[in-house]
Amino acid sequence: MHTREKFEHDLQQLSDDILRMQSRVEEQLSLALASYERLDPSLAKLVNDIDHEVNKTRFEIEERCVELIAMQQPAARDLRLIISALNMIVDIDRMGDQAKGVMKALQHMHPSSIKSRPAEILEMGQLVLEMLRRSKTAYVERDIKMAQDVAMMDNEVDKLYARAFTEIMYRMAGASSPDEVESEYELLRIAREFERFGDLVTNLAERLIFLVTGTMQEINVDDPTSEG
Repeated sequence: MHTREKFEHDLQQLSDDILRMQSRVEEQLSLALASYERLDPSLAKLVNDIDHEVNKTRFEIEERCVELIAMQQPAARDLRLIISALNMIVDIDRMGDQAKGVMKALQHMHPSSIKSRPAEILEMGQLVLEMLRRSKTAYVERDIKMAQDVAMMDNEVDKLYARAFTEIMYRMAGASSPDEVESEYELLRIAREFERFGDLVTNLAERLIFLVTGTMQEINVDDPTSEG
């Protein structure tokens, strides 16, 4: 295989591996969301096992990116792909950590003490899962418009989180037992994990726009407290 052909093959493999990472994190989030719906942390080991695979893939991609930069001295367009990959894999890895955080919170909850749950939390989980799925499609198709739409979806996630936060604070103030307080706190923690997941998907969308256009754009979102 000629040098350029091999380089093109290596770049395609890089993109494929990033997509595979996203798919594995999608599995983690789907499992965490199903566990939250059932208030059942029994899938925690499976989520953690997938996370080990995600971490391993991240480090493999990092090593490959360094090798490509050192050995191929890529031109601007190819360098953007490699730099974008290095940034994306960090955010994808962190998404897996958010899914693990949901499972950890479930393990500390007392289901018998939970009378109800804010509907916004489940909505948040479903919304960030859809954001991730659309971001995968945008990445494959190099679709800037779809990436922008994905990032704007985070506005709704932030609004849902604000409503859930207010309700949980009110419920914690009226809790009648330590178990109730702890469970409400863990509900808030789960909401926060979903909210942060949305921020990380937004980061992916912005990196995709950079990859395609060469310009780094911060998508205009409404939430002034967003960490993305």
